[in-house]
Amino acid sequence: MTKYKNLPTFVDDIPFDSIIESRYYTYLKERLAKGEIKGFTLQPVYELTPSFEKNGKKIRATTYTPDFLIRHLDDSMEAIDIKGFPTQASELKKKWFDYRYPTIKLTWISYVKKYGGWINVDELKKKRKENKKSER
Repeated sequence: MTKYKNLPTFVDDIPFDSIIESRYYTYLKERLAKGEIKGFTLQPVYELTPSFEKNGKKIRATTYTPDFLIRHLDDSMEAIDIKGFPTQASELKKKWFDYRYPTIKLTWISYVKKYGGWINVDELKKKRKENKKSER
């Protein structure tokens, strides 16, 4: 079990950190087979800040690794990260990513059965906020 209590799993002999990530992989395979996307890759690595040295100490590069990179039919690229909820660190990395890679759309998604399945994390936040208001 990982730090967020996800159960690692395998699909096509590929390890995934969670069942939800493996489901999205299967979903992308279906989209590819239907011709809805040109292709996708798993866990591409993007450098956000380069490594450097300060006061004789080597500082490693800061990287961001989304779960998937999709090539759409129009050749646009979209990085997909499966999120239960964003952390402060992930919010900061998202800002760096958007600054460094302006031509690649970064989308955080979650799977919530209550809202019909795959949902953008920003939309999910709005829906949860609306639900809280209506409960009052």
